[in-house]
Amino acid sequence: MPTIVVEVMPKAELLDPAGKAVAGAIHRLGESRITDVRLGKRFELHVDGAVDDALLDTARQLAADLLSNGVIEDVVSVNVAETATASA
Repeated sequence: MPTIVVEVMPKAELLDPAGKAVAGAIHRLGESRITDVRLGKRFELHVDGAVDDALLDTARQLAADLLSNGVIEDVVSVNVAETATASA
């Protein structure tokens, strides 16, 4: 079953309070090399059948209209997930 992955992030120019809180916790744990954290959202849309250009366009439209808040977030990617294959 194919999966379309949509990734949404806060707009770069906006403060990300959750990311700042995580960055503070990382620093309190002693890691000083990580300077900033931004938290986003990942949606996995499971699909019956093949993913074609029309379905990807539909997913992009859903990402813009439903899955993200265009005022404060950017849709950064809409892609078909790579399928993992087990090696023997």
